[in-house]
Amino acid sequence: MAVALVGATVFDGERVESGRAVLIENGRISGTPAESALPAGVARQEISGLLAPGFIDVQVNGGGGVLFNETRSVAGIAAIGAAHRRFGTTGFLPTFITDTAEHMREAIAAANAAMQARTPGVLGVHLEGPFLNPERKGIHQAALMRPIGEPDLSMITLPAGGRVLVTLAPEKVESAAIARLAKAGVVIAAGHTRADVETIRRAQAAGLTGITHLFNAMPPLMGREPGPVGAALDDRALWCGLIVDLHHVSATALRVALAARGPGRMILVTDAMPSVGTAATSFDLLGEHILLKDGALVSAAGTLAGSNLDMASAVRNTVRTLGVPVEDALRMAALHPATFLGLERELGMIAAGYRADLVLLDADFRVKSTWISGARQDEA
Repeated sequence: MAVALVGATVFDGERVESGRAVLIENGRISGTPAESALPAGVARQEISGLLAPGFIDVQVNGGGGVLFNETRSVAGIAAIGAAHRRFGTTGFLPTFITDTAEHMREAIAAANAAMQARTPGVLGVHLEGPFLNPERKGIHQAALMRPIGEPDLSMITLPAGGRVLVTLAPEKVESAAIARLAKAGVVIAAGHTRADVETIRRAQAAGLTGITHLFNAMPPLMGREPGPVGAALDDRALWCGLIVDLHHVSATALRVALAARGPGRMILVTDAMPSVGTAATSFDLLGEHILLKDGALVSAAGTLAGSNLDMASAVRNTVRTLGVPVEDALRMAALHPATFLGLERELGMIAAGYRADLVLLDADFRVKSTWISGARQDEA
């Protein structure tokens, strides 16, 4: 049965309007007519606030006390998704960081099974490593990093029922391997890398389209060695993930990046860890004890270890601290990641034919409700 959401201000992905209803039928949006034009027989659900496309997070290591690397199962993915829905995330890629080949195979299988089970919100899987540069390892374990091989290529290109995103260091992976992954439909991003501009450009020619957490785990922009940051800021074709927790990257650097590139093809990500959605102040990450200190997650050595960020806070920080217009920040949280994943005809907009994945926000960008495929999650 069709239901009309009425009473909210609606951001449809392009503009903000009042007096519009969002009509949902069979899990999809069937139209956005004026509230005054709704047929008398349509059920109405009164809401208030700002209704926007649900957030899509392409980098979610964990949440709700669960780390995907440790809980490689449908139940683990479901728990992570449930934790992040409270903060407006209606679509996400469970993210598996550098680990053994056996564990990576299990993670891919879990994501595949989660897709087949229609686990709410899951869109596929993000493999962040192990084909990275140990010199830019961050919190990843250098001992587990390795060259990509034929078994890896076969494993990664297996149908997963969703999107597969691979973060790799282009200087460590041949262009032929990148091209093979891209041809199989894998989305490829550069990260944990010290590649020079020429290497990034060769990887782009082979099929690389993104940069994982811009500025982090890569050398800084230098006048004669622009590196990955320079390559990204120089080419507006690249999609760039930004962790706007104000710990990973300073507000000044983020504003500089946005001034250089504009908000187009910028994507908000959380790089979230198990602490998100809990009161926990510590957890273990592949043998290292991680502490929450002054809002940042750090190892005993002081290395950043993912974030305690949620998507609603990322949007709030982007608007309030970086000065980005609300419409652009909401696109960076929904339409841009959808387009990066090739899902722009399915997600990221409130328009006829799109999946009814929605978030309702108050004036402080705090989440009041979410919907996935038309099902209100706080009532499910």
